Amino acid sequence: QGKENVDSRHNRGRGGDTTRFHTVNVAQPVRFSRKCPTGWHHYEGTASCYRVYLNGENYWDAVQTCQRVNGSLATFTADQELRFILAQEWDLEEKTFVWKDRGRFWVGYQYVITNRNHSLEGHWEVAYKGSSEVFLPPDPIFGPAMSEKDNILCAQLQCFHFPTLRRHGLHSWYAENCYEKSSFLCKRSQTCVDIKDNIVDEGYYFTPKGNDPCLSCTCHNGEPEMCVAALCERPQGCQQYRKDPKECCKFTCLDP
Repeated sequence: QGKENVDSRHNRGRGGDTTRFHTVNVAQPVRFSRKCPTGWHHYEGTASCYRVYLNGENYWDAVQTCQRVNGSLATFTADQELRFILAQEWDLEEKTFVWKDRGRFWVGYQYVITNRNHSLEGHWEVAYKGSSEVFLPPDPIFGPAMSEKDNILCAQLQCFHFPTLRRHGLHSWYAENCYEKSSFLCKRSQTCVDIKDNIVDEGYYFTPKGNDPCLSCTCHNGEPEMCVAALCERPQGCQQYRKDPKECCKFTCLDP
């Protein structure tokens, strides 16, 4: 806005004609939708990323796998977050450790059995001490692999692959032997992801995932802030050219 006024006041030559400038790249406001690494699903409500790992692992190995990617087995703060998880397409078909129409995966809760008299009595706990999560599952279905000696069982969330069932949020909670192998759901904080899909640490400069390779931003709480844009001058001596989508001010000349 205001470009025409600037041209008329500053860009007129001595003969009164308007000098024309060619701008290859104009800085525009950008919405950054990419806050998770490739393969992760982003949920704005918790500023978190989620990923289902389909390779079957027991509960304790799944915990370590999630920790290696700076996350933990998923727990949920509210029904809205759980509904988001249930609505996602996790590519569950034709994989090991899942049914054709449903999938079960470890999540970050454990069921502590307190009474084995006539029926199993107990309560859910968050598996990680110090967690601020407040959502606890309802009474579970007890898995077939549990033994009479188990006093602590691990949580599996069952979701459905069929779109109609997924849309209605149908699901079940299982309390299962922790040494059974299962897919699992990891959760981590959202992060800055650069244009080449690298994860960026807090406070570092980077070019965000998007359509402008000439932006330089600072990573703050998983968001790009204080962004500065470079404007590129057109390449000299070349009539037809193509901009590199990943490198700032880099062109390929298409002339014969």
